[in-house]
Amino acid sequence: MQNRSKTRPQTGSPLATARRVVVKVGSALLVDQQTGRLNRAWLESLIEDLRRLRRRGQQVLLVSSGAVALGRRHLGLPSGVLRLEEKQAAAAVGQIRLAHAYKELLEDDDITVAQVLLTLQDSEQRGRYLNARATLLTLLELGAIPVINENDTVATSELRYGDNDRLAARVAQMASADCVVLLSDVDGLYTADPNLDPAAEFIPQVRDITPAIAAMAGDSASAVGSGGMATKVVAARIAVAAGAHLCIAQGHHRNPLRRIESGGRCTWFMPGTNLAKARKQWIAGTLRPAGSLCVDAGALAALLKGRSLLPAGLVATRGDFARGDTVSVLAPDGTEVARGISAYSVQDAQRIQGRRSTEIEAILGFRGRDELIHRDDLVLLKSAKELGVDSP
Repeated sequence: MQNRSKTRPQTGSPLATARRVVVKVGSALLVDQQTGRLNRAWLESLIEDLRRLRRRGQQVLLVSSGAVALGRRHLGLPSGVLRLEEKQAAAAVGQIRLAHAYKELLEDDDITVAQVLLTLQDSEQRGRYLNARATLLTLLELGAIPVINENDTVATSELRYGDNDRLAARVAQMASADCVVLLSDVDGLYTADPNLDPAAEFIPQVRDITPAIAAMAGDSASAVGSGGMATKVVAARIAVAAGAHLCIAQGHHRNPLRRIESGGRCTWFMPGTNLAKARKQWIAGTLRPAGSLCVDAGALAALLKGRSLLPAGLVATRGDFARGDTVSVLAPDGTEVARGISAYSVQDAQRIQGRRSTEIEAILGFRGRDELIHRDDLVLLKSAKELGVDSP
């Protein structure tokens, strides 16, 4: 079992002081884009970093891309965009090679490696989320390093993360990690795409993910990766809501984690002081809400005051959701302002739309909750300032 008695160096880097760290490795780092082979020398330097974190008592979870990029070479698949079934086949072939590489390198230091494959439903459905969390925490308690990837062989295009940046943030949320490091082919966030705008300015630290910050995101520049800066900002929003620091850093250098701790260029997203409780963290981190509830101005004002969403404020529904599903709450202009757990199915919500709570029993034939979404099951994603409305 892992020795957690050692003290960690008290430096200014959140990576150095974190108790539990999630490290995400991008495909462009692991796989040579010219040959399609594993970049073993670089991987060995990363493993040195992971061992160092472990020796000083930190727990590590590794979210690793690369299975599809590795598998496509062995199957002789052409370059370019793959069909879904080709990508799934490539993942099946590449994942076993990827897992073997991690096992071979980490077990040289007597570190047990565990492979964990997750699907979007494992983090979107509350029961499966709790099961995945229990598995990860047990592995960490037993001293193992979970190596995590999306289960591409069974995920469909409609029900998948699509990139490992957001998966890493969800894993951090599941495992109550203190720090997430996204190692990629970019060194951080800029005010504009530095490849297109020479005047783009580097942003070393973000304390509030405003619409202006989100608008700075661009697309992936990698031929083998799938996540661009936009997905990294989404991942940061999930991570900081769960109380974790998140770092975007250039990973092509040898020993990339040591480089971050030594002051290498990167962007840190800092968690706020008002952290959501576990249930609200899960709601806020939902990547694919089952549907939407469109509300009027009065309901929006009530939500911004911390109140529940009542049927009277509902003007329309979108999607097909059941009771207990996570849904988006849309302002009159269509902006997503909140997410929450619906107390009613879409059919029942439509029937009580615009009506008083005292009328619910007469309309539906049963006594449900007074609220469409109770405030305890609702998380605001926008403030009054961000929406450009008067503060409540």
